[in-house]
Amino acid sequence: MDTVITVAVVVGALVVLLLVAAVVVKARYKIASPSEALIIVGRKGRPVTNPQTGEVTTDLSGQKVVMGAGVFVKPLVQQAHRLSLASVRIPISIRGAVSRQGIRLNVDGVAIVKVGGTEDLVRAASQRFLQQQGEIEPFTQEVLAGSLRGVIGTLTVEEIIRDRVAFARQVEEEAVTSLNNQGLVLDTLQIQDVSDDGNYLQDLGRPEAANARRAAEIAEANNAQEAQQAQALSDAKIAQAQRDLALQQAQFRADQDKAAAEADAAGRLAEAAAQQQVLLEQERVAQRQAELTERNLDTEVRKPADARRYEAEQQAMAQKTARVLSAEAEQQASVAAAQAEAERVRLSAEAEAARVRVAAEAELERRTADANAVRLEGQAQAEALSATGAAKAEALQKEARALREFGEAALTQRALEVLPQVAQALASPIAGIKDLTVISNDGAGALSRSVGTNLQETLEVLKRTTGVDLAGVFRSPGPERGPERGPQRGPVREDEPRGGDGQAPGAVIMEG
Repeated sequence: MDTVITVAVVVGALVVLLLVAAVVVKARYKIASPSEALIIVGRKGRPVTNPQTGEVTTDLSGQKVVMGAGVFVKPLVQQAHRLSLASVRIPISIRGAVSRQGIRLNVDGVAIVKVGGTEDLVRAASQRFLQQQGEIEPFTQEVLAGSLRGVIGTLTVEEIIRDRVAFARQVEEEAVTSLNNQGLVLDTLQIQDVSDDGNYLQDLGRPEAANARRAAEIAEANNAQEAQQAQALSDAKIAQAQRDLALQQAQFRADQDKAAAEADAAGRLAEAAAQQQVLLEQERVAQRQAELTERNLDTEVRKPADARRYEAEQQAMAQKTARVLSAEAEQQASVAAAQAEAERVRLSAEAEAARVRVAAEAELERRTADANAVRLEGQAQAEALSATGAAKAEALQKEARALREFGEAALTQRALEVLPQVAQALASPIAGIKDLTVISNDGAGALSRSVGTNLQETLEVLKRTTGVDLAGVFRSPGPERGPERGPQRGPVREDEPRGGDGQAPGAVIMEG
């Protein structure tokens, strides 16, 4: 039981403490409205050293400024003060301010002033006006009055009157520094009235007033002149209307007189008109008779002729139309045939081009195959020629070695091998003779001697050109002797007896 009582007492004490703490917190938590600033004091500012004098002072950072927010003010060590940021309307009125021309002026205006919205401006204003915020208005009036007098002393009366906006701007620029140093801001300055104690401003406006009066008088005179001109124009129009009326009346009288004269002459003209009517009637009768005759002529002569002519024209036109249609049909047929022929030629050309292309491709393949075959055949022939040349070279080398080794015997062997070929070559001219007539006492023996003589001469020429003595090779070993020659016959002399045909004895006539 005692424990429960103790717990209840402790809980009650805690609740009381919490309530007291909540009340204290609520009492010490301050919230700044939009039109005021809270200045919390109780902290020490930061030390600041003057770089010129070396003096150490404390800045204003210990004064905390809160605008539009809430802050908890510590009990016993901090205090909160409220400074209004609302704008203040301050009337400004100065008397006897001297302009640059020496004219004394009276100026009335109104200024809107408030404490600045930055922390520095709030701190500066709190130092000066926190406990005496009512002093803001007289201070501002004094500053602006001094600025107004200073600016007026630099301007003429005309400049002040004609451009009040520039005048107010100069006053603002003159006073802004002094107000900012006090933490105040000049929102606007309006100059309401400028006057003087004398007649300067009134006299200043007299030329304009005179000009206005003169302009008004000129306007009145112009209006009067225009009125007179309008009246004269109206009178002229009235006179013109009266003249037109008189002319119209005279015209009416002339028309009446003319009508009377015409009525007087109407009687005399009636008889002439009747006679004229008779003549006209007779003329119409004659004209009708002529028209009847003309119609008969048209009916009996002209219209049949026109009908025949029209029929001939229609027939000619029909024939012409038929010919034109026939020509157009022929032309269309020709065009269609030409188009068909062109299409056929185009298709034929395309088919021919396709055939040529296929043939070209086949020819290209064939030629490629032929080229490959020729290349392979050339390679085979080259290989065969190379092998043949190698074999011939080897045979020649062997033959040369054999000739060097066997000497004269080899030469003899070679001479014996080629001797039949030499004999065949020497006898080949004789072998081609078809008919042979021998006119000689010796008979056919002269022919064999001729062949032998040719062989000896051939061997002699070979010896002189190559140095190879085949005749010597053919001789058997024994004492060296000159080459044997067959009986030779010298040239035929002029005193030798000739045959009956004029030829020398022993001459051979060969006919091919």
